[in-house]
Amino acid sequence: MHLLYEILAESWELLLDAAPYILFGILVGGLLKVFLSPAYVARHLGQGRYSSVFKAALFGVPLPLCSCGVLPAAATLKKQGANNGATTAFLISTPESGIDSISVSYALLDPIMTAARPVAAFVSALIAGSIENTFNPPRPQLAMAADLSCAVDGCCSGVDCPPAEHANHHTLLEKIRAGMRYAFGELWGDLAGWFFIGLLLAGLISALVPDDLITAYLGGGLAAMLLMLAFGIPLYICATASTPIAAAMILKGVSPGAALVFMLVGPATNMATISVLVGLLGRRATGVYLACIAITAVLFGLALDAIYATLGISAKAMVGQAGELLPYPVQLAAALLILALSIKPMYRMIQGWFTKGAGGSDSGCGCDGGCGSK
Repeated sequence: MHLLYEILAESWELLLDAAPYILFGILVGGLLKVFLSPAYVARHLGQGRYSSVFKAALFGVPLPLCSCGVLPAAATLKKQGANNGATTAFLISTPESGIDSISVSYALLDPIMTAARPVAAFVSALIAGSIENTFNPPRPQLAMAADLSCAVDGCCSGVDCPPAEHANHHTLLEKIRAGMRYAFGELWGDLAGWFFIGLLLAGLISALVPDDLITAYLGGGLAAMLLMLAFGIPLYICATASTPIAAAMILKGVSPGAALVFMLVGPATNMATISVLVGLLGRRATGVYLACIAITAVLFGLALDAIYATLGISAKAMVGQAGELLPYPVQLAAALLILALSIKPMYRMIQGWFTKGAGGSDSGCGCDGGCGSK
C-alpha cells in the first residue's frame, strides 16, 4: 500500500510539473489547426522524403514546447498531412531545444554548450526523420487525403475556395474559439488515455529510482553517458528545467558531454511520451525515434568532451538563480484543469476496453488506427 501511495504521489508531482506545458502545447495545437493551412502542411511536411524532414526539424528547434507539450502539436501536424519522418523530426528537435532553454543555457552554462544543444537537436531530428522516411517512404496519396476543409466551421472544402476570399469568412475571434474547441475537445481526447498510462509508468520509475543515483558515477567517458541514457530516457523533465541540473552536475565533476546527453535525452523521452508515440506513429517509428536520440546524444556527448579537451577549456557553469519557476497555484490549477478535461476521454477509453470487437479501429491517438507504421 505504501508503494502504491508513493507511485501515485510521484505521478501527481509529475502531473503538476507537466500540466502547464501540456496546456500550452494543447493551445499551440489548436492554433496550428486553425491558422496553419492544411494544404501548406501537406505540401511541405507531407511530400518530399527528406526536404519535409529538414523543414520539420528546423521548424521545431525554436519552439518552446517540452516532451509532453509537443505531443498535441505533433498530433495536429500528423492529422494535417505531415508524414511519419517529418513528425518524428518535429518530435525530437522541439523538446530538445527551444528559445527558452537556449536562453537559460546561455545564462547558466557557456557558449559552447549553448550552441551544441540546438545543433545536436537538429541533427538528431534530421537523422531520425530521414531514416524513418527511407524505410517508410511518404506516399503522395496520404498527403492528398489531408482534410483541407475550413477548420472553423467547414464552410468550404478548401479545394474550390480561393484563400484570399476565404480569409474574410471568419474573424480572428471566431478562429481562436474554433481552435480552442478543437484543442480541448478532439485533440486532448485523442491523447489523454495514452498520457495517463505513461504518467503512471513514469511515477513507478520515479518511485523506485533514488534521486542520488542520477549524479553518481558520472565522471565522464562512454560509461557515464550510457548510464545517463539509462536515467534520462524514462524520466520526465523539461528542457529548461534540465539546464540548472546539468549545471550543478558539471560543478560536481560530471563531464560536459554527459551533461549534454542528459539535456538531450531527458526532455525528449519519458514513459508518457513513449506510450503516446506508439499510438501516434507506431512501434517501428517509435523504435527509430528512441534509437536515434540515444545514439546521436552519446556521439555528440563524446564530441563535446573532445572539443573541450582539445581547446583546453574547463567546463565551469556559472550557476545563479534558476529561471523563473511557475508558482504552485498555477501548477495546481493547470493539473486540475487537465484532470477535468480528461474525465470524458478516459471514461470512453475505459468503456472501450469492455466493448471490444464492435468494429472500431480507434487506437486512442486520434489516428483511427491507421497513422502508425507497422
